[in-house]
Amino acid sequence: MRKVGNSAIAAVTVVALGCGAWLLHSGAETHPPPQPSAAQAHSGGGGASTGSGRSAPALPPSPPDRVRIPAIHVDAPLTGLALTSAGSLDVPPAEKENLAGWYEAGTTPGETGTAIVAGHVDNADGPAVFYDLGALRKGSAIEVDRRDGSVAVFTVDAVEVYQARAFPDAKVYGAAGRPELRVITCGGGFSRSTGYEGNVVVFAHLTGSR
Repeated sequence: MRKVGNSAIAAVTVVALGCGAWLLHSGAETHPPPQPSAAQAHSGGGGASTGSGRSAPALPPSPPDRVRIPAIHVDAPLTGLALTSAGSLDVPPAEKENLAGWYEAGTTPGETGTAIVAGHVDNADGPAVFYDLGALRKGSAIEVDRRDGSVAVFTVDAVEVYQARAFPDAKVYGAAGRPELRVITCGGGFSRSTGYEGNVVVFAHLTGSR
């Protein structure tokens, strides 16, 4: 597998991770997905690689098969995602609501660097795999089952939301000197004409394995 730097991913990659069609069709009967509070952002204005606490030793490269986030009841298979012809990250099939993807040309979750996992917040039928991602809190656990039989355990450092026009590429996709993970879905404001206007991003680092 040829590894491609995450800097190849543009900010437009994750805008399509949910269209909000079911919100439009269902009106007042539905509720928009939760958004992270300021208390869950990086403290001190820090960027990536600023999470507190210990870091576990990096694992050897191994593709991931599944992601679990117990605090928000996520237990989903992972599919590989490539870049589109426009240079943006492709997305999992929208009709498979309990499916997430990972950037398979980049870092595998658990090895040194920044691994990227992305999934839809909703589809035309209702909430999807990362609908509750904005409700995740610092200190929560994220587990990734890897193809070599190991499980990479990450601890959440921050949960932030960005408008698409101000998406911080370097902060989200930039290289890291330890094993880190980003989990991304749609979020921010919602427009009836264009859908979600930004993205929720979870920052986490490796704290264990088994």
